[in-house]
Amino acid sequence: MTDATASPRDRAVRIGLVIVSDRASRGEYEDRSGPALRDYLDGVLACAYETAYRLIPDERPLVESTLIELADTVGCDLILTSGGTGPAPRDITPEATAAVCERQLPGFGELMRRVSLNEVPTAILSRQMAGTRGASLIINLPGKPRAIRTCLDAVFAAIPDCVDLLGGARIETDPQRIKAHRPH
Repeated sequence: MTDATASPRDRAVRIGLVIVSDRASRGEYEDRSGPALRDYLDGVLACAYETAYRLIPDERPLVESTLIELADTVGCDLILTSGGTGPAPRDITPEATAAVCERQLPGFGELMRRVSLNEVPTAILSRQMAGTRGASLIINLPGKPRAIRTCLDAVFAAIPDCVDLLGGARIETDPQRIKAHRPH
């Protein structure tokens, strides 16, 4: 069975990485969020996975169309966004995500903000969220690499079960790093 014809359970996990940053997309500074996400996944996942990386500016129509493409065309099981979750006028990632999601999962954002408050009092300004589109779980993360790790450490144990419930590829984690919780 080739990867193209494999059932979702038998193929590599597809993960979209969407970095939303005006300055990084213009080349004014190097994207550090994308490498931080890849490093995190390399340290946590114990299964084959492939990524679809996008570095885009804070433009709501572009964020929406990128999320739709990764969910509907690429068939990503998990889509992680980084950036655009603050209160600044150009921070539109949560609005774009909400517009393309069929269901919101508010517990993700609530927990990410709560654990982030242990590190920085401005975590209350963050507007991370999560939701589903078809068989894809979409999670908004902050733009700073350290904050990405903090947030993913808090929620990653629930991600494999959520992706299972959506019918996606089976995500296996390294139990020494993150033990997936699968009550279903």
